[in-house]
Amino acid sequence: MPFPLYLLAMAVFAMGTSEFMLAGLLPDIAFDFDVPVGTAGVLTSAFAIGMIVGAPLVAALARNWPRRSSLLGFILAFAAAHAVGALTTSFPVLFATRIVAALANAGFLAVALTAAATLVSPDKKGRALAVLLSGTTVATIAGVPGGSVLGTLLGWRATFWAVAAFCLPAALGILKGIPTGRVRKEATGGPALRAELAQLTRPRLIVVMLLGTLVNAATFASFTFLAPVVTETAGLGELWISVVLVLFGAGSFVGVTVAGRLSDQRPGLVLAVGGPPLLIGWPTLAMLADKPVALFTLVFVQGALSFALGSTLITRVLYEAAGAPTMAGSYATAALNVGAAVGPLIAAITLGTAVGNLGPLWASGLLVAVALLIAFPLRTVVAADRSAEVLQ
Repeated sequence: MPFPLYLLAMAVFAMGTSEFMLAGLLPDIAFDFDVPVGTAGVLTSAFAIGMIVGAPLVAALARNWPRRSSLLGFILAFAAAHAVGALTTSFPVLFATRIVAALANAGFLAVALTAAATLVSPDKKGRALAVLLSGTTVATIAGVPGGSVLGTLLGWRATFWAVAAFCLPAALGILKGIPTGRVRKEATGGPALRAELAQLTRPRLIVVMLLGTLVNAATFASFTFLAPVVTETAGLGELWISVVLVLFGAGSFVGVTVAGRLSDQRPGLVLAVGGPPLLIGWPTLAMLADKPVALFTLVFVQGALSFALGSTLITRVLYEAAGAPTMAGSYATAALNVGAAVGPLIAAITLGTAVGNLGPLWASGLLVAVALLIAFPLRTVVAADRSAEVLQ
């Protein structure tokens, strides 16, 4: 894989850490700004909504810009938003910085997904996407737990400063490693924005975006609420929360890596082999969550299966949106983040039911079941012949 892909993955790592790190920082932020924890929680919602709205909007605005300049501008804006957030004493300002950071993240990821596909041959989009998304999976393994520890030791503002600082070497790498000439030619000679947006009316693209959204919703429904499962259901200490999050992140890294080698040639195989065990795994985890060994094992397995299927479906979005060369990344980003926003909302509703802390795990199983019920009769869409798409 081209070295610039790894530079993009470094930036995605910083952004992924920022997206998920608030879960461990909200109590301290709430105390610092003298607001309820529930009010501090809107910072997470603001980021998710900013990602959903920002992906197509910012990608459309930046579609005719040189790709290197776009990526550099987005990551510097992201770093600046975190620096302001670390300095402010006003909660509304902090809220605004999360929206700005989300918009920058959305724009960066939308452009980076498209750039990743153009840095490799047309039949290696899945592998390129796997490298890019490894930044997110490594963020769940190291970035989020590390940010939580840093926040505990030095305060939540230190975590914001760390994210901003980590963006700088990534920005330098992008400046040195991402080409400009070929991208500019593609941007100016490609289809009109209206033609690219018209791709969203294609049933095949709608199906794979929906499937990607459902699988990602299932993933984040449970990932968001693993902490009470660890401490209350399994009866383990708070330090074990980080262990479980690392296991989930390690599994997701394995899943993305393995699927990246199969999603170009055999996407239908990934869905057929990974879908049923992913469906079975969530309710099994709900039933065995009080047994630590089973909890640790299943969290790793579910992380691997979730990201294997999720990354494969997002790769399919890029293939199906081949007629939208500057907007395809934003469609993939939107599918990812609608799932990341909707999944936790559905899971939160289940917390007040009789199943309590295990509700999100059951909700994840239900979401995967819906995805597979849609995918099975339409499996030819997911398993479409790749060679035909490469020629589009």
